[in-house]
Amino acid sequence: MRRFSQRTHLVTLSEINITPLLDLAFVLLIIFVITTPLLEQSIPLKLPEGGQPDRPLDPRQVRTVEITAQGVYYLDRRPVRLDQLEAQLAQEFRVNPNLVVYIRADESGPYRHVAALLDRCQRHGITRFSLRTEPVRR
Repeated sequence: MRRFSQRTHLVTLSEINITPLLDLAFVLLIIFVITTPLLEQSIPLKLPEGGQPDRPLDPRQVRTVEITAQGVYYLDRRPVRLDQLEAQLAQEFRVNPNLVVYIRADESGPYRHVAALLDRCQRHGITRFSLRTEPVRR
């Protein structure tokens, strides 16, 4: 009869313990389930209704500027001051003269924030804009 209590240290295990591997997989799954919706959210803006359907554009030529009702500017979902925004857009326009600026402004915000952005862009020769709107609800 063989005694299992007297094994030598050189005996190899023929089975892999998968419990820690499953624990790690479940923890990673929970982390991804929790963080994925947070990554996909944009800035909460209520855009005005109207406009035409979009023409297809190369995404590398588009920069999105969002303006909240309180006048906070976001460039590609990062908050920036207006002077920083102006410098960044001017630099990108020098590299890419086909730059199109998508402007998403909250409908309840004052128009002066949009006008200030348009003025700063036009000073640097940026004249291609798209004022973003929501489709008309019927």
